[in-house]
Amino acid sequence: MPTVQTNEIETYYVQRGEGPPLVFVHAALVDHSMWAPQLDALADEYTVYAYDLRGHGRTGGSAVESYSVDLFADDLDAFLTALEVERPVLCGHSLGGAVTQVYAARYPDSISGLVLADSWTSELTDWRDRLTLLLLNTQIRLVRVVGLERAQRAGTWLQERFNPDAGGEYGTWEQLQAEMPPIPFEEFEKIVRAITTFTNVTVDLRSISVPTLVMYGENTVGYGRRQATRLAAEIPDATLEVVPGGGHGSNLDNPSFYSGAVASFIEERVTSGVAGSVA
Repeated sequence: MPTVQTNEIETYYVQRGEGPPLVFVHAALVDHSMWAPQLDALADEYTVYAYDLRGHGRTGGSAVESYSVDLFADDLDAFLTALEVERPVLCGHSLGGAVTQVYAARYPDSISGLVLADSWTSELTDWRDRLTLLLLNTQIRLVRVVGLERAQRAGTWLQERFNPDAGGEYGTWEQLQAEMPPIPFEEFEKIVRAITTFTNVTVDLRSISVPTLVMYGENTVGYGRRQATRLAAEIPDATLEVVPGGGHGSNLDNPSFYSGAVASFIEERVTSGVAGSVA
């Protein structure tokens, strides 16, 4: 089982292929396996890496009392340093997008490109976005009472009733969670708290100087569309792409489009050095 020491934890990862480095950072409450379609599609052209964030998958939990996006970004820096990965393209999804945008703003000269998919900024200016954050905090109390699996089923049921297209392939997402090591409640709480406290982090998006691709699923909820639009507007060299038929897990809902968009972005914007326009 390949692991590498990152700060005080052993981080599990997979590495495939040869070529320019491409590092994938997964969403919350899943693990590196969410990237299986992209690893299959892109390993012929790139050295692809996918790892399990602290608290997730085969990396597992840690003794740290609380998690934050800043801590996850520190872990990412330690991961890249330990494996001597130089100037990669980072691809972050949802929570992974928050982690990679913090890293990109902090170390703009250490990467060559950035993909942010179904992610969000640290600033919530719309009351609907604040409500989304409140509901996420409420989920912690629900999980404490009924357990993670039942709480997720209840959330899926509500989503399908009120916005049936938004979630995309729920079955695929649930299968990923069923096949990965279970997340104890203590780790679940620390992970969710890291998401909800991201608003306490100041991220200077305009300091991200590398070409950036922002993506979101066509059927994602309004919060996702608003946040993606804001990311694309504030990052200087960003373009915006909509994943047809995708929900929040757009890389799984339409993997061929998603993987193709990442490959085209790297070839046309990163490798060639051609600047894009802000969407």
